[in-house]
Amino acid sequence: MLSGNRQASPPVWMMRQAGRYLPEYREVRARAGGFLNLCFTPELAAEVTLQPIRRFGFDAAILFSDILVVPHALGRSVRFEAGEGPRLDPIETVAAIDALPTQADAAIFAPVYETLRRVKQELDPAVTLLGFCGAPWTVATYMIAGQGTPDQAPARLFAYREPNAFQKLIDILIDASIGYLSAQLEAGADAVQLFDTWAGTLPPEQFSRWSVEPAQRIVSGIRARIPDARIIGFPRGAGALLPDFVERTGIDAVSIDWASEPGLMRERVQSRVALQGNLDPLALIAGGDALDRAVDGVLSNYADGRLIFNLGHGIQPETPIAHVERMVQRVRDYRG
Repeated sequence: MLSGNRQASPPVWMMRQAGRYLPEYREVRARAGGFLNLCFTPELAAEVTLQPIRRFGFDAAILFSDILVVPHALGRSVRFEAGEGPRLDPIETVAAIDALPTQADAAIFAPVYETLRRVKQELDPAVTLLGFCGAPWTVATYMIAGQGTPDQAPARLFAYREPNAFQKLIDILIDASIGYLSAQLEAGADAVQLFDTWAGTLPPEQFSRWSVEPAQRIVSGIRARIPDARIIGFPRGAGALLPDFVERTGIDAVSIDWASEPGLMRERVQSRVALQGNLDPLALIAGGDALDRAVDGVLSNYADGRLIFNLGHGIQPETPIAHVERMVQRVRDYRG
């Protein structure tokens, strides 16, 4: 699919497919203790990466990790608190950005690469192995606020008030991401995905500066090291700005969320690159006829072109396993 070919039955996987909706994941998570312990213990991280492949037969396995390992490797305290999500020490001043190291600590990433090597050894060669990291804008929003916020106002305000300092933070994250994703590919990943979860909070000019330009530099930086690197972008919520993102970044595929307008996506995006998406995760929770209609809607809109069937964002913890099985079977039965 990333090489330009279309399949009659689209390949399928899910973002966050290794997670709390699976009882086998919850068992391993309990053994690991803290969430970062799980991310940085290759034996356990490889196991949870492989669990959804064994259960559902997905066409791709995605590395089990987290986008906040990058700020962790830049010396920021990262904690995952039960019921509250990630917490970091917030960056509130220009001086705090000036104090950041210019390079990530490579030793922090070493267990992640070992996880990829372990998964690659166990994975059927027909199943794609995906690596990932968070895009600089999205990672920066957590670093500035110290946590997730509804509209990312702390980072947006910082970027308006101190654009030079914020650019320095973005530059550090770009360099760290290039090295991190390149090493993931060298460790066995077949492709990597750049998650810009909060891109949709930016107005057009800021979207260009803080989402598009960093992604373009990351793609160019990776391909300077690995010319045939396959890269998927996901500027969630980009909407009508997505065609410009695709044209300027040079990515091989782009994920779209469930609110994307089908005509625009087919004509101005899927005509250039493969599309990945875009089932509403809540339709997957709902199940039944509503799920069938939603799956059929994605297929009718996009399966005539290059499509990787996926969700429009991550699977929710309360999703019934039977609904995932139903979704996968419906996609498998499709013949375009």
